[in-house]
Amino acid sequence: MKSNNLSKKDINNKGYNKYLKMTGEIKIEIDYDKYKADALWDGLKGYVTNTKLTAKDVVANYSNLWQIEYAFRMSKTDLRIRPIYHRIRRRIEAHICISFAAYSIYKDLERALKLKNSEISVRNAYELSQNIYQIEIILPESKSLQKILLKLSDKQQELIKIVDEIF
Repeated sequence: MKSNNLSKKDINNKGYNKYLKMTGEIKIEIDYDKYKADALWDGLKGYVTNTKLTAKDVVANYSNLWQIEYAFRMSKTDLRIRPIYHRIRRRIEAHICISFAAYSIYKDLERALKLKNSEISVRNAYELSQNIYQIEIILPESKSLQKILLKLSDKQQELIKIVDEIF
């Protein structure tokens, strides 16, 4: 059963609790000095760095951090590059190299779809590509190899056209 008694351990630095201080065993009050000291920092954001960039460049680069975070999140989910079960250095490096190549292809496809104003997303492109089938036949007289794509939907044809242009 939880009691309504507070003790020193109940006071922490999270949320409004950081403005409370204990004056005795059961009396809690707002620490207005700490509240006023914190108010001086309202609306300010600071950056600590060891770079030689100008302050303006640091802020500009920090605003692009979401792209790096997005790349890591996407590499874990869409590309499924984690977990890495390798122990040998060369296998770990190969895994990372393949993962980077997959990420590069992903970004190229994403860029191409955007340039063509396509409604197809990269995830949708993956799903569309799962049902694209091709047969290879060798013509008996000419002995030449022919590749024939089986019936494609309109979206699959659009995707094939875009991929052919970039690769």
